[in-house]
Amino acid sequence: MATTNDLKNGLVLNLDGQLWSVVNFQHVKPGKGGAFVRTTLKHVLSGKVVDKTFNAGTKVDTATVDRRNMTYLYNDGSDFVFMDGETFDQINVPRETVGDGADYLLENTEVQVAMHEGQPLYVELPTSVELVIQHTDPGLQGDRSTGGTKPATLETGAEIQVPLFVSTGEKVKVDTRDGRYLGRA
Repeated sequence: MATTNDLKNGLVLNLDGQLWSVVNFQHVKPGKGGAFVRTTLKHVLSGKVVDKTFNAGTKVDTATVDRRNMTYLYNDGSDFVFMDGETFDQINVPRETVGDGADYLLENTEVQVAMHEGQPLYVELPTSVELVIQHTDPGLQGDRSTGGTKPATLETGAEIQVPLFVSTGEKVKVDTRDGRYLGRA
């Protein structure tokens, strides 16, 4: 338990059985009435953002979220298997928890896994990864190096848009947050 005076960015609160991360907070002391704390909270699992106001000094339930550096080992059906680098323990994380990041996971990729009471909450990939293009149509005569894009399939099976001059077998840098092409690697 903590009070609203102890709030800080990144702190995870347990409100009504759901986990919310503090994105922003502001202590407000109006001329009349009691002080209060205005917060912006982000749901840990769904990513939904809400504004919530607490009276100053109100007790809030905090949750312990353990962020561990782990290595992605392999895909086991619908689960992804990660290994803790310190204890060498292996955990299975469901595809829903990994989310869209599954499209950019290669074996032996270092990630951060957030855990709460032994349950994985989410998997945080590096902001960019380097992947090889498995297949893309060749650029046609007259294509310019700027302007157009074409679809390309990566070695993980994900499909992204790349410039016309990129060809099959090249290694490219991809943003894991939105699947954008960042350049050749």
